[in-house]
Amino acid sequence: MAAPDGVALHVESYGSGEPVTVFAAGLGGTIAETRTLGSGVAGTRVFFDFRGHGASGSPESGDWSYAALAADLRAVADATRATRAVGVSMGAAAVMGVVAETPDRFSRTVFFLPAILDEPRRDVASGRLGRVAARIEAGDTEAVAELLLAEVPAALRDAPGVAAYVRDRAATLSAKAVAGLVRSLAETRPVRDRAALAAVAAPSLVIGQEGDDVHPAGVARALAAALPNASLHVFDAPGGLWVHRAALRSLVSRFLDTP
Repeated sequence: MAAPDGVALHVESYGSGEPVTVFAAGLGGTIAETRTLGSGVAGTRVFFDFRGHGASGSPESGDWSYAALAADLRAVADATRATRAVGVSMGAAAVMGVVAETPDRFSRTVFFLPAILDEPRRDVASGRLGRVAARIEAGDTEAVAELLLAEVPAALRDAPGVAAYVRDRAATLSAKAVAGLVRSLAETRPVRDRAALAAVAAPSLVIGQEGDDVHPAGVARALAAALPNASLHVFDAPGGLWVHRAALRSLVSRFLDTP
């Protein structure tokens, strides 16, 4: 399907019936990454690749803004009649952008590892994104993989599957001209003013983790405070997708499917 500016987006759907939940991945992430969060979620589960990711196209105009990512998400949600949304990191920022503009768009939202709210990055992650962008521009996939591996908790870097996961993500980022997107994420913000989120009455679940420089737990707490009907869960250590996968799936499915 196509986003409003004509970028072709790759979409996959699993399950059937209502409710319909759309899942939005993080930077360098693809459908395979977000599908794990949909395990046990009732109804139809819709997954897509953001512009410049996976099987989706890239914009001719080079529009890599947070607003463009929110437009990708909105286009998929509208086309599939999704009433619920789950966002991971960059995907969480896209969900923020949608609900900041249309507070009643979703009946439930999940924000996993939000990295930024209404202030541009001025921390460790900002410098890291700049380095990733430079390595992408240089065509150095190995260096991109090394930078991404540094995000994985040290105790897990040698765990089965981690190296392959990091290589796949590095290949995704290096395969298309997404350096502009990476730089944009370091310099801009998804929400102009968090006060706009006060109009979001729908239940929300915000999930963060301590000890994560890329996704500070303080951002998760600030987002939960800005949303009037939010629940907050913060894991006591990084590595949610690796160490707490079963608990994470349970959190998401119970929150979404509880009447």
